[in-house]
Amino acid sequence: MNPTVKKDIVLVGGGHSHVAVLKAFGMKPQPGLRLTLVTRDIHTPYSGMLPGLIAGHYTHDEAHVDLRPLANFARARIYHDTVTGFDFEEKLVHCKNRPPVAFDILSVNTGSTPDRNEIAGVEEHTLPVKPIDEFLRRWDTLRREILATPGQSRQIAVVGAGAGGVELLLSVRHHLEQEAAAEGQDFGRLRFSLVSGSAEILPTHNAKVQGKFSRVLRERGVEVIRSEQVTSVGEKNMICDSGRIIKADVVFWVTHGVGAGWLSETGLDVDERGCLLTNEYLQTTRNPDVFATGDNATSTTDPRAKSGVFAVRAGPWLAENLRRRARGQRLKAWRPQKAFLSLISTGDPYAIASRGPFALEGAAIWRWKDWIDRRWMAKYHELPEMGAMAPPPKPSRGEAARMVMRCAGCGSKIGSSILHRALKGLDSVDHEEILKGFNQPDDAAIVELPTGKLSIETVDFFRSFIDDPYLFARIAVNHCLSDVFAMGAQAHHALAIVTVPHGSDRKVEAELREVLAGATEMMNEAGCALVGGHTNEGPELVFGLSVTGYTDREQVLNKGGCQPGEVLVLTKPLGTGTLLAADMQYRAKGRWIASAMDMMLQSNRQAAEILHAHKASSCTDVTGFGLMGHLLEMVKQSEVTITLDLREVPVLEGAVTTCKRGILSTLHPANLEADAFISNRAEGEQHEKYPLLFDPQTSGGLLAALPREHFPDCLRELHAAGYPDARVIGQVRPKADLAYPVTLSL
Repeated sequence: MNPTVKKDIVLVGGGHSHVAVLKAFGMKPQPGLRLTLVTRDIHTPYSGMLPGLIAGHYTHDEAHVDLRPLANFARARIYHDTVTGFDFEEKLVHCKNRPPVAFDILSVNTGSTPDRNEIAGVEEHTLPVKPIDEFLRRWDTLRREILATPGQSRQIAVVGAGAGGVELLLSVRHHLEQEAAAEGQDFGRLRFSLVSGSAEILPTHNAKVQGKFSRVLRERGVEVIRSEQVTSVGEKNMICDSGRIIKADVVFWVTHGVGAGWLSETGLDVDERGCLLTNEYLQTTRNPDVFATGDNATSTTDPRAKSGVFAVRAGPWLAENLRRRARGQRLKAWRPQKAFLSLISTGDPYAIASRGPFALEGAAIWRWKDWIDRRWMAKYHELPEMGAMAPPPKPSRGEAARMVMRCAGCGSKIGSSILHRALKGLDSVDHEEILKGFNQPDDAAIVELPTGKLSIETVDFFRSFIDDPYLFARIAVNHCLSDVFAMGAQAHHALAIVTVPHGSDRKVEAELREVLAGATEMMNEAGCALVGGHTNEGPELVFGLSVTGYTDREQVLNKGGCQPGEVLVLTKPLGTGTLLAADMQYRAKGRWIASAMDMMLQSNRQAAEILHAHKASSCTDVTGFGLMGHLLEMVKQSEVTITLDLREVPVLEGAVTTCKRGILSTLHPANLEADAFISNRAEGEQHEKYPLLFDPQTSGGLLAALPREHFPDCLRELHAAGYPDARVIGQVRPKADLAYPVTLSL
């Protein structure tokens, strides 16, 4: 945490306006302001390219903005979660899966959801266009299913005849037509219909545009059903208020958008569709510290139809007004244009332009649209170097004293009142052997040693490698406990070591609370009690644990028990080192990092139990020294040799790509010294996975040796327990030339 942080700006949602805000703050960082993006989606779709994505003209990455590198570029924290509400008294954003996020200024750009009007059957029998990520997954499944049943007729309907509904129908039709032709299938078996609640299609556009699209739909064989309100949806049909029954095997729901239900419960002013009401400065009408743009907002001064173009245009104004609000300056009014250009595609590379009373069409219009969309996306795909941070504002006398006169020794401890408030509400598991601990604090913990048990002791701590204190603490706990699990023990209790960055009392307390909340949650899941610890302030966030576990003597696993004829099992994929290095340079895709985080959040506890049940003879966890470093420790202590099948070594998505780009952890060169023990390293260096053998892992998997006859059942149980990447990666051989104990199978 920067000690000059004065205000926290929290962005809720990764919509088009917030994308512009992040870019603006990256280009011109604002001293004293810290951005936090809370987003349900790591990759946010660009609405202008969505029809082209559905039609098959664009790839996923071409049509999506990757929010993680963009947030890194903006020096913004990114929290991957769903917002559920706001607390304006405490100034907190409540989330589904993490502790509340404190804010000083808040901005909402989450988009809207289709209005289903509580129509019977809509939830069960339709495919709504939003949330878009869910729609795209379901559309891909549906598309494959339709192509997999070439002899089956399908009636495909779109409910909603605005620009979004018309574009969606034509895009779906085009994609299916192209794929059917490529497969030699009969496209005539697919019938399409468009259902409009009014007598018009594209009601917000002029008559010329409506006429052109009516012609296109007619030429494509699409039945347009006008002035029919759907009142219920069944498995094979829809019923309208007129009594008409419309046959439909597949129904896409593209009606008017409404705000997320929880927005109406925030106490902020909303319109009849549940969208936040805003003034000319993009502030909500009820709270000047809360801003809103996009489809989830409705202007009270310049109301406009919902369109992505307004969210795009509002972005620079929003960024400027967030800065001005934080500085206490006069805000800048935003006036959306009354007439704007719309380029609406017809599925194929052809489009119709609409502006005011004018309309044009043709393939050239589509190329124009494609050029505009790609140019806009390039601004967020091709990020420049970070802007230089301006000199920090001059602190007040009290702040200057607090910043300059930071004490060392015991004076660096976090204040008692802050600590007590941060600990309030935390609930650690308890064991009867703990006589004094977290729930009965004293100068030290008192634990009664179980009779006949061996005590397993370990300590580990490290600097934060991600910008989310809660998530970092959860991963750090997994990492710290893995040593105990690898030795066949259960983690019993631990002492925490926490360093929180300097800041105001409020900032320090909030960050400490997030760290301890994440830590205790993961420790509770592992049955490990928090019995105390030490906290202090420093230049950066650091967390670790001193862990004590217990086990029976005959249950202990160590690195030196490998036997010839056994197989080596690795429970998790490699690649966290290179991916985290790439993330720091905003050169990793958000989904790669999200996948790596999910892997690091997975405890090794159950994997250790499964390995032990299948007679593992030795085990270690794969962490900082990389797979090869930890494997060599097993080899040397067991006095065996190993054949390692590089083809079977599991790796995280994106890790091979980042290695090929030369993006490696700073520890990688030291780990690479282990390649001196590989007999055929010259051949191995040609394999794309080779660098990952030396990649330092955070909260990596377990590496174990077990009898050959046990591995089929062991792998089956590991996969069923949620370790899908568990693999047999090598064979244990008799002792030979220990100068080169590892041979790679390529």
